[in-house]
Amino acid sequence: MEVMARAKYIRRTPRKARLVADQVRGLRVSDALAQLEFSPKHAARDVAKAIKSAAANAEHNHNLQRDELWLKQILVDEGPTVKRIRPVSRGMAHQYFHRTCHITAVVEDRPEVAPVRPARRRQAARQAPSPAEEPEAVGARRASPPAEEPPAETDTEGEI
Repeated sequence: MEVMARAKYIRRTPRKARLVADQVRGLRVSDALAQLEFSPKHAARDVAKAIKSAAANAEHNHNLQRDELWLKQILVDEGPTVKRIRPVSRGMAHQYFHRTCHITAVVEDRPEVAPVRPARRRQAARQAPSPAEEPEAVGARRASPPAEEPPAETDTEGEI
């Protein structure tokens, strides 16, 4: 089941927040939060807040286990831009922008399934490949076949 949380009007540029969101997309929620906790980026706090909110929604509203939650999707969309003016020399003014973003985190539950191991094959069923069938390693030298000894010369004419 998918559960969503959205953090809106975050005072962080979307470009910087996307850098952090790309690092944790597709991870388990606990792993994503651990990675964001030690990230040096300031946007990691905002992304972690959205992920924690989605995990809390899943636990409280849908009775899902936090250990089974995975971060399915995380989107960072651009919010409204607040434009400001800074006076500069010679009576001019420069415009600068306070960008905002909306962070959407979608988590889903994937219960852990014990990995199924294939049945072991019997030793007799496996046959060792013959030397002619073995693939050669790249760049490996072939061993030269053993040299055949010339037949021993027998001197039948001069027997005494």
